[in-house]
Amino acid sequence: MTQPPPPPNQPPGPPPGGFGAPQDPPPGGFGAPTPPPAQPPYGYPQQPPTQPQQPSVQPPAQQPYGYPQQQQPAQAQDYGYPQQPPTQAQDYGQPQQQYGQPQYQQPQQPPYGYPTQPQYPQVQQTPPAAPGGGKLSAQMQIVIAAVVAVALIVGGGIWYANSGGDDKTDKAGGSSGAASAGQDGGKGDGVGGGGKEKAPANPKSAVSFKLDLPTVPDITDVTGSWITDKAYVKPGVDSVVGYDLDKGTVLWTIPLTGQVCGASRHMTADHKVPVLFEAAKRTPPRYIQPCTEVGLLDLSTGKLVWSASIGGANAGDKKLTFDEVTVHGQTVAAGGWDGGAAFDLANGNVRWKPQPNAGQCKDLGYGGGEGGLVAVRRCGPTDNETVTIQNLNPTTGAPISQFKMPPGVDGAAVVSAKPLVVAADVGETAGDGSNISDFFSIDEKTGKLKAKITADADRYAARCRSTVESCSGVVVGNNRLYVPTEEHEGSTGEYSDETNEIVAFDLNTGQLAPSKSDAGDGYTLIPLRMDGGNIIAYKWPPYAKGGQIVSIDGGTMEPTLLMENPSDKDTRSAETSFSSVGAEYRYENGRFFVSQRLVSKTRKETSSYLKSYLAMSFRTTG
Repeated sequence: MTQPPPPPNQPPGPPPGGFGAPQDPPPGGFGAPTPPPAQPPYGYPQQPPTQPQQPSVQPPAQQPYGYPQQQQPAQAQDYGYPQQPPTQAQDYGQPQQQYGQPQYQQPQQPPYGYPTQPQYPQVQQTPPAAPGGGKLSAQMQIVIAAVVAVALIVGGGIWYANSGGDDKTDKAGGSSGAASAGQDGGKGDGVGGGGKEKAPANPKSAVSFKLDLPTVPDITDVTGSWITDKAYVKPGVDSVVGYDLDKGTVLWTIPLTGQVCGASRHMTADHKVPVLFEAAKRTPPRYIQPCTEVGLLDLSTGKLVWSASIGGANAGDKKLTFDEVTVHGQTVAAGGWDGGAAFDLANGNVRWKPQPNAGQCKDLGYGGGEGGLVAVRRCGPTDNETVTIQNLNPTTGAPISQFKMPPGVDGAAVVSAKPLVVAADVGETAGDGSNISDFFSIDEKTGKLKAKITADADRYAARCRSTVESCSGVVVGNNRLYVPTEEHEGSTGEYSDETNEIVAFDLNTGQLAPSKSDAGDGYTLIPLRMDGGNIIAYKWPPYAKGGQIVSIDGGTMEPTLLMENPSDKDTRSAETSFSSVGAEYRYENGRFFVSQRLVSKTRKETSSYLKSYLAMSFRTTG
């Protein structure tokens, strides 16, 4: 069998002499930089093996990406457009390769990433003696000085080219549902900047309000939170509630037939957002109803614009159930185990829904936002399934391009629709519950794979839950993927001073960008969203301090403090009562909101120190 060619745009291996050293220094007067340490530390990928290795697969504790624990009957469904995926890898446009084979040799990295200044070759500064032992003329010294300057520039260029830096095209981009990255550039490598969030005169904050947990008889999903110009909006019990931004008083309540069971992370420019909810209120002993209703909420007026549900392909079938919903342009798209469907944003009319097909294909869910509409499509039986990523025409649902995921993938999560980035657990090798072993950077126009970025579970802290559009702790902008590292010892070596960084990968090459952002001892950085070319991030606080919100330049990775929360015991206790991996964080215009995704059965609190809240808000005072 012919060995398939390697993927395109893969970076070359490091030149002889170590990563960053000139390949052919002029004789005499140049010295190679000091080689980096043999083992890369936290935050950077290990050197991949020189021979392909089959990953060790262990049975997962539970089915990932929302599949039921027991196999469901095969359902023949389709959407009314050509669905049968091509059988050959080249039909999707991506390179043919055997997964598990390393794509390139990752260069070794210095501790925690990079030198603070480029390590240029050392050039001899003392001019040589003139022939015959006489002194050089002033004109000759000028010529030699010019040659030295050129050598410095050339040497620096060699270092930068081999360090995985971005090229001139790495400017535009955007996170999933966030604004596109700034075009006006920044310092460093020409990306970053252009954000709307500015540092206040006084970044110190105060608590605006706290929302008490609702009384519930069992675990209740309250996923979703949005900010408009007037309200902070959060699902309640069989309702969605709008609260005053500064006081937390109730502005309006949208009653629903049942509990919210899914919500879009994206909101339209005029503050409309789709949600899923149950058709009836929960009753004992199970306290759950099928998630069948799709609705559009107007968060400016506090009204339910429309609601809809869909029956199965055959007359008399039960309503289809959904797990998640998103929006792009004028299309609302909902997906789940029964397949995917789409609705007209204006009136709720059905654009497409599952139809019988021979390939047992169905859309598990969609990634939306401003960038596009992307489907994660699964075909075949559970024991022999294939997963395809499709960039869709949002009006018709027809694929514009598609990429077939590698064997061993039974689901995927859309991190960003444009540029198109998905996460997956290939062969169930992540092993840490994150559902991420690799990120895939895909050309959304052609369906070709641009880069596969391995996300070592021991090094990176991003996570994706069981639905397609559910990743947290990872953002995309400036044609880069920004991810936090796992926590590790800080400079003091004490457990209480553990820290981490945010690092960036180039989406064209998969290489690390030449900058990182340090959280500082005791803090943990969590990227929240893009703001132009900057990253808005939350800094989980150490003991005896409040959390912080920072804006990180997407190029230089230098942070700017936007907010610092109070450090008194009660406020700090309330702030850290929210799980760093399970809470929802929102920051906009000097206001910071943190809220729960799940509410447990109501119990009596024995101490105010242990009290939990549905949501909590901070606002800068200056």
